[in-house]
Amino acid sequence: MTAKEVRCERCENIIGLGCCCPPDGSIPKARPASQVRQEWRRFPADTILISPTRYAHLPGACTHVSEEFVKAPRWGWIPDPPSGLWDRLCSSYPAIASEGNTTRRAIRRCEECEATLSAT
Repeated sequence: MTAKEVRCERCENIIGLGCCCPPDGSIPKARPASQVRQEWRRFPADTILISPTRYAHLPGACTHVSEEFVKAPRWGWIPDPPSGLWDRLCSSYPAIASEGNTTRRAIRRCEECEATLSAT
């Protein structure tokens, strides 16, 4: 990794090359209501994706995580999560990856993914 390839702590994408997070650390703006959740090929829509920064994401539900970046060993995922896991997810009830990097644990939900899920 060169000096210019700094990864965002929030989404793990390279800043300037895939990271769309606001530089001030605020919550990314929700996508317009007319924008449809992007369909991913490798992960079903209900898969919980777990980033190295312990955030849980949903495939295609936020603009700062792309399918090509979600790979082991950096990421873990739960392809068929138990019912209600997304809603219960917190530091005292982490989501533990069952595939990819199985040492990954998510303790917080991506706010943009959560907003997209609530809008549907």
